[in-house]
Amino acid sequence: MSLPRFSFGVGDRFAHQAEAQLAAFERLAAAGVIVAPVWNKSNREHSFIGSEPGSVRAAAAAAVAARRWSHPWFVDADHIRLETVDRFLDSSDFFTIDVADSIGRPASDADVAAFIARHGELVGSLRIPGCQESIQLDTTSLEAIVRQYLLACREAGEIYRHIAAQRTDRPFVTEVSMDETDLPQTPPQLLVILALLADERIPLETIAPKFSGRFNKGVDYVGDLAQFEREFADDIAVLAFAADRYGLPPTVKLSVHSGSDKFSLYPVIRRVLAATGAGLHLKTAGTTWLEELIGLAEAGGDGLVLAREIYAYALDHVDELCGPYASVIDIDRSRLPSAAEVNGWSGPRLAAAIRHVPTNPEFNANVRQLLHVSFKVAAKQGRRYTDLLEANREVVARQVTENMFDRHLRPLFLGS
Repeated sequence: MSLPRFSFGVGDRFAHQAEAQLAAFERLAAAGVIVAPVWNKSNREHSFIGSEPGSVRAAAAAAVAARRWSHPWFVDADHIRLETVDRFLDSSDFFTIDVADSIGRPASDADVAAFIARHGELVGSLRIPGCQESIQLDTTSLEAIVRQYLLACREAGEIYRHIAAQRTDRPFVTEVSMDETDLPQTPPQLLVILALLADERIPLETIAPKFSGRFNKGVDYVGDLAQFEREFADDIAVLAFAADRYGLPPTVKLSVHSGSDKFSLYPVIRRVLAATGAGLHLKTAGTTWLEELIGLAEAGGDGLVLAREIYAYALDHVDELCGPYASVIDIDRSRLPSAAEVNGWSGPRLAAAIRHVPTNPEFNANVRQLLHVSFKVAAKQGRRYTDLLEANREVVARQVTENMFDRHLRPLFLGS
């Protein structure tokens, strides 16, 4: 199974917005650009909400049938590991293999030496078409990279083979994720990683490295745009070179994780893709849940009441809710309004605080980030929350579709 040139990860934590999401992809297709939606939901999110992986495929398949979507679509087992993958085997056809926790576990001297003996071509100066600078690796620097990443790549191979053994007659897309770690991977490191993954015989369709800068959940990129553009372009060049040299699929592409709402990056990414002809997988996730909350606030009545209650609870449980996401959020607590203040806001005022329109003076990135990680507060409401989604389906769906198309798909693939 192969991804098309462009694919875009979408989250639907409560399994109510797949049609509204797909409507955004239809608008893009009508403008001449086909992008495959990839519905994703991690094991952690399933555990928080109490859902099962099969619910993601059921919701996506129902939407595809209802809207007669005739282009590719996928369901991603998001950030799985060997101990969590089995529950996704039947319902997913895209597996994001997360080995970030194994980065830095030192490989043995014998294993490192064996890799270097197989890959003497990596020692010296290597000029890769499209890279701004030659890749320079001596034996010492190559050993250090191999020692840092070999066991992570070996783990990726183990997980891939486990999936393949269970899905012998059911093809799937393989992604390897290394983004949830402390330091970004440089182009030389990425080249070595790709050689390691090729040695594991993984038919890699996409890889998610860590880039420099901050990729916080649900808000814009924080970092040096020029540096990101150099890294992104160099990584694309390395991918093309490694695919040819090591027999990886020629369609292998970069994956940008936590890519939702990175508005300042979209023109950069679009420019590099246009210049190189490369593909892209951009993974987003929980912003659909925020659009649901915006829609409930806009609807007023019981929806607004619940939106205010969720904020008040989140404000009282900041540490508990933010703890699992501490490395990917930056909240200035002094800029979080009190629950009493928010209770006095109208629905449009609360919606404006959450909706990611940076030019709006009422937008509050701190409120948005806190609510982004507070989806399990809504999950605890059970039917009260989902019944309100159904009762206000039209206004909620409009927020979901407009956010996906106007603020994400259009600027990334069509331009402003």
